[in-house]
Amino acid sequence: MTAPVIEIRNLHKAYGDLEVLKGVDISAPAGHVVSLIGSSGSGKSTLLRCANLLEDSQQGDVLFCGEPVKWKGKGRTRHPADRAQMIRIRTNLSMVFQQFNLWSHMTILQNVMEAPVTVLKRDRAEVEAAGRMYLEKVGIGDKCDVYPAMLSGGQQQRAAIARALCMEPKALLFDEPTSALDPELEQEVVKVIKDLATEGRTMLVVTHDMRMARDISDHVVFLHQGLIEEQGPPEELFTNPKSERLQGFLSVTQTA
Repeated sequence: MTAPVIEIRNLHKAYGDLEVLKGVDISAPAGHVVSLIGSSGSGKSTLLRCANLLEDSQQGDVLFCGEPVKWKGKGRTRHPADRAQMIRIRTNLSMVFQQFNLWSHMTILQNVMEAPVTVLKRDRAEVEAAGRMYLEKVGIGDKCDVYPAMLSGGQQQRAAIARALCMEPKALLFDEPTSALDPELEQEVVKVIKDLATEGRTMLVVTHDMRMARDISDHVVFLHQGLIEEQGPPEELFTNPKSERLQGFLSVTQTA
């Protein structure tokens, strides 16, 4: 049996005295979309950043394709012991942030090409061809030579997705990819994410968009105050929530 692309076991994370994750288990098998939902402060984005090793956790295991992250130190002093392993894992988990994080002094194509060329040392001509293809894929192939400031928010986020894809990652991590966008621009980005889901890409998605979570997910995890309150297939979670907290959350957030 193939190991999940991302697996997290009993993860704990605190900032000072504030315990944000209190022992969370999550698994993203190859080709599956796992969505994380919950109120602000429930630990969703922190969990995503711990999965990508952008944040150090104090306890628990993080595994990538069955390979456990090696740690040094304990508790507050714990951090990855093998820098080469950390970089290798991180480059295989492309993250798309809420804010687009595009370099303003580079064209859109240069933004997409930068990491594969400088970090992965891939051939520039091959990366350029791939970059143009991915920008076409997300619907902005005609924007290769313009700068981020000349694009709408939705176009910038689609460029950020193309940049993530150009790394040829094992999984894509989305941290509230539509929350900074106006509703009409949001739908542009949702369509791209839905298309990626139908291709069978492995994705871990933090979202406030319940309709998108319902449409794209194989598995949905509801976090509440740093713990998993409920999880399951979307059709089960959204139509027949068992916990009162999830019922209350969905009554406020779920759209028809």
